Amino acid sequence: MTKTALITGASRGLGAALAEALCDTHHIIAVAKTTGALEELDDRIQSRGGSATLAPMDITNADAMATLCRGIYDRWGSLDLWLHTAVHAAPLAPTDHIDAKDMAKSVACNVTATSTLITYVAPLLGQSGQAVFFDDPVVATKFFGSYGATKAAQIALAKSWQSEAVAIGPRVHIMTPAPMPTATRARFHPGEDRESLNTPQSQAAEILAQLTVSQP
Repeated sequence: MTKTALITGASRGLGAALAEALCDTHHIIAVAKTTGALEELDDRIQSRGGSATLAPMDITNADAMATLCRGIYDRWGSLDLWLHTAVHAAPLAPTDHIDAKDMAKSVACNVTATSTLITYVAPLLGQSGQAVFFDDPVVATKFFGSYGATKAAQIALAKSWQSEAVAIGPRVHIMTPAPMPTATRARFHPGEDRESLNTPQSQAAEILAQLTVSQP
């Protein structure tokens, strides 16, 4: 039976690197808003002999996510792996100057959509599947109020699910990748020397190695 991997936020950065690293062993279900970037990812996956289903969707659209997960169930019946890399990176700002629209977008993507996806994806993962979330050490750092608060809430959801699922599954992992030259990081550190950062490909390899050796 074909193994399946759902990657939310798959168009660029770590999500795309994970998709390419997994495509030798899994059929990739790639979710992102940017159709062009998804098509480029699909070309790279096909060049490796892999296969992907592209889902150009906004994860904040609950109806779209319900349709996606129903489609996964109808076609494959289950999921082996879910990697949640999608995140909204609001502009840096002093806490007392956070823009209300930026905060609303951060809550919608980083918190509400994550909660909705857990609800929809958990039955597909069942007892033996694995879900992976990605923590970020900028939480509670100055000027990161909008991103930091909502990222912390996202990880709190993941940790609660992780604790609840210990005996019944799925396996829930929370990992902290090293800094990478992604578009998200560039918004926060525009003058940084990107050459000194870890590549998404190297971090994807490390993450998947940890999953391979993880215990039930």
